[in-house]
Amino acid sequence: MKERINIAVIGTGFGQKVHIPGFQLHHRTKVTAVFNPNLEKAQAVGKEFNIDRACDSIEEIVNLPDVDAVSISTPPFLHYDMAKAAIDAGKHVFLEKPTALNVTDARNLYELAKKKGVVTTMDFEYRVVPTWQRLAELLAEGYVGNKRLIKIDWLMSSRANPDRGWNWYAQKEKGGGALGALGSHTFDYIAWLFGPVKRMFAQLNTSILERPDPTEGGQHKPVDADDTALLMLELADGTPCQVSISSVAYAGRGHWVEVYGDRGTLVLGSGNQQDYVHGFRLMGSQNGALLTELDMPERLLFPRTYPDGRLAPFVRMVDLWVQGIDAGRSIEPSFREGVYSQLLMDLTHESSETGQWVDVPDLEVFLG
Repeated sequence: MKERINIAVIGTGFGQKVHIPGFQLHHRTKVTAVFNPNLEKAQAVGKEFNIDRACDSIEEIVNLPDVDAVSISTPPFLHYDMAKAAIDAGKHVFLEKPTALNVTDARNLYELAKKKGVVTTMDFEYRVVPTWQRLAELLAEGYVGNKRLIKIDWLMSSRANPDRGWNWYAQKEKGGGALGALGSHTFDYIAWLFGPVKRMFAQLNTSILERPDPTEGGQHKPVDADDTALLMLELADGTPCQVSISSVAYAGRGHWVEVYGDRGTLVLGSGNQQDYVHGFRLMGSQNGALLTELDMPERLLFPRTYPDGRLAPFVRMVDLWVQGIDAGRSIEPSFREGVYSQLLMDLTHESSETGQWVDVPDLEVFLG
């Protein structure tokens, strides 16, 4: 077991805000290199965080001999080439969601990582948030009994203002849209909490059709990435699941997961539009009693929280990655789980384009 794991951080947006501080907070990881295609930007970030190396070449940074692992926090259209370069160089990979632009690329990354023996982690951080972990425990214990209905609403206002600038997020071909940003998480935690999906029907919509491009004097450019996704799912166990996702909902109710069964009800939700990790409350009811907030076991709570609410779960995700590196095997959520989330995203597009229900293949069969 290596005492200190040296990390190269690729991406200085979310990477600068969360990845670099998070790795610096973890007792087993050290950021030794940072990448940005603009070398001056990379150098400025390196100076701010006291990082030894700054690079503007992916080939250079993934082949640094003292780098053990790479984290990638760039837009989705860059994920495949960057992750592949890191895996080819024998580096462990921590990857932001969604995995890639399509499930073929996601599966290729999974298979290459498996062949190379590198440890992978997808940053599906809801799996390590205390209230979500308690929800998983109660479901496993049979708190609700036989499930009758699952209802998920994730209604945010982050892109409700049509004056918010045009960038990659507005472009379908670059992996932009609410489905990639929010649906990738949703599909992962549906599989984690409730099991695989049998079939699905989806409708994707783009309500804001153009946005001003700040790099071109505010000139309006077309938007073709979705900002709303409505889905009906039938799970493998027959449970119906309804999902509503939007990034353009002024005063949206936030993020809610409701589970109704023949013994009880569990409701997990947060109306916080600023911190998408903290603020969740878990409420429960059995046998028709009033819905009441449930206590969180001390063992699940974050040992420490930070002004940026994203850091505590990120550090926990890093801990899972480090455990996997120590053990020489990937721990959920890995690229395998990333493939499944990407598969459901691709099928969402297929269903929306055809107006038809689509069957979801078993992951083991899909991976061969």
